[in-house]
Amino acid sequence: MAKLKLGALEDDKPVKITIELPAAVHRELRAYAEVLAQETGKPVSDPVKLIPPMIERFMATDRGFVKARRARSTNAS
Repeated sequence: MAKLKLGALEDDKPVKITIELPAAVHRELRAYAEVLAQETGKPVSDPVKLIPPMIERFMATDRGFVKARRARSTNAS
């Protein structure tokens, strides 16, 4: 089984935004949802719900962003 970076989705109150995705990205998002459902045993009702945790995970693991954010909060203090 694949080790995905995302786990099961949490039920949280969302903030609505609208984005457009290239068709290829949407196909990959659907495929990711299928693999995630197989791995977690929980179906993903809408692959679009994967976007927020993917963005969150990306930002949390982007070393440059984390470093800049830390430096920014240190300078603000």
